[in-house]
Formats: sequence, C-alpha cells, structure tokens
Amino acid sequence: MSDRWEVVVVGSVNADLVVEVDRRPSRGETVLGSDLVVHPGGKGANQAVAAARLGGRAGIVGRVGDDGHGELLRGALAADGVDLAHLETTPGVPTGVALITIGPDGDNSIIVSPGANARLGPTDVTAARAMIAGASVVSFQLEVPLPAVEAAARAAAEAGGRVVLNLSPPAPVPDELLALCDPLVVNEHEAAFLLDGGGDAGALAAALARSGPRSVVVTLGADGVVVADGDGVTAIPSPKAAAVDTTGAGDAFTAALCLRLARGDALRDAARYATRVGAAAVRKRGAQSSYPTPDELPEP
Repeated sequence: MSDRWEVVVVGSVNADLVVEVDRRPSRGETVLGSDLVVHPGGKGANQAVAAARLGGRAGIVGRVGDDGHGELLRGALAADGVDLAHLETTPGVPTGVALITIGPDGDNSIIVSPGANARLGPTDVTAARAMIAGASVVSFQLEVPLPAVEAAARAAAEAGGRVVLNLSPPAPVPDELLALCDPLVVNEHEAAFLLDGGGDAGALAAALARSGPRSVVVTLGADGVVVADGDGVTAIPSPKAAAVDTTGAGDAFTAALCLRLARGDALRDAARYATRVGAAAVRKRGAQSSYPTPDELPEP
C-alpha cells in the first residue's frame, strides 16, 4: 500500500457562519447576537485539516461551489497542506454552509445547507479511486450523499484500507456499510438512533458492536469515550478543558483517531490520544481555527 496518504476524508466542505448568543430564541422569538464570523468548516474538511495539523498526510474528496466561500475553503485546506486533487468545483451551485449559534456555555446548535456537497457521487469516487486506495485510513461522515459514502467505503476496503464512519448527522445506513466500519464513531444520540433506544454509554457501545461494525467508539464530550470491540468495552476519560466553543471538536477527535490508527496504534490507544485532541479543540473559537498541533495538546 502506498504511504502517500495516511488519512483520506470523503466528506463535506462548508463555510461556517457563526453568531454568538446570550440565549437561544424560543419559537417565534428574535434575539440579538454577535457580529457574524465566517470560518472554514464542514465535517469532511474539518477532519482533513485536523489530521494535517497533527502532522498527518491528508487528502480530501469533496465538492465546493464556484463562489467566494469555495475560494475561502480551498485556501484554508491548502494552507494546512491537505491534498486537494479531488476537491471538485460544481458550477452554478453554492458552497455548503453551516448556520451556527453558540451559547454562553460554549455549546452550539447547527443547521447545514449542503449546497455542492449534495452533488458528491459515485463518479467522484471513481475519479478519486487511486487516492482512496492509497490511504491507510479513509474517513466518512453523512453530510454528503450515502451512495458516495458506500462507493468509497467499498473502494477503501477492497484496497485493504481501514474504514472509519462518523454517523453524523444520524441516518439509516445499510448493514453492508456498517460491516466495513472499524470503528463506527457515534455520540450517545447517534447510538440511540441506530439502536432505537437509549441506555448508558457502555451498554450502547456493546449493543452497537454486536449489530455489525467491527468496532465502535461512543463519544461523550467532556466525559471521554467508550470503546467496544472483540476485546470488550473500555471507558476512556477525557482531559479536563474549559470549553469556549465545542464546534468541530468531534471532528478533531475523529481525525486524530484516524491518524493514530493509520500509524498502527491499537484502537484504545488511538482513542486516548484523540481525547486529548478533542479537549484541546474546545479551548478556542471556531472549528478549524481551534485545531491543535502536537505540541499544543494537554497532558493525558
């Protein structure tokens, strides 16, 4: 296998339009917020940048529009050294955007308008097959159409790469795709969605691991993660961090997890490292702007 790419991300590329609020509006209510700030984002782009900033060789397969947001995003990805050979431009279609409100506690609410992301399809996967086949780990989310995710996951698995799926936003996925996931990465809400019911994180992780994926990671925010695989279920705490903005922290975690898996770490060791990256990411505002370099990580 080529070592040209450690992590290739097949996913969304968005502009994040961010407003801070003292409180979120109730139904039919208007509240005043801060000045609008535009950050580069999108789950796919976030993961590619986070992996690259940690020193990884990263590439992305995705789509942007032929507009100012698309130019902004290309520039941000290129500045961090992400391979853009398969970031395509869709004429006449806007770049995807995420409308984000951030409350005083640092938690966020997000609405995504997919734009060009919705045009990513199996033909893009065919064009990027050499990149996908040359990656140690290929990472996916669900902000792009499922047929593209399925095609790319099959291509990665056939080439011997490791498939990591972050089931966000939650949506039904076929058993054939779940069976390729090593791991499936979900938060508690996404896990409950797949299982059609709740429970404690350990039980959710164990139940998900029995449902088809090769391994499972359930993320718990500030409380860390739970890992489930053939060796059982393990809870891994997160380093303490004063949260300023949680936007994109889950993407930073997943990117770090993928990078350490690409470098040969066992899943639990990769997850421990990734919790440090996720904790570092909540200490600054924005998604990609908050992502740490290795020397900025908190102690384990």
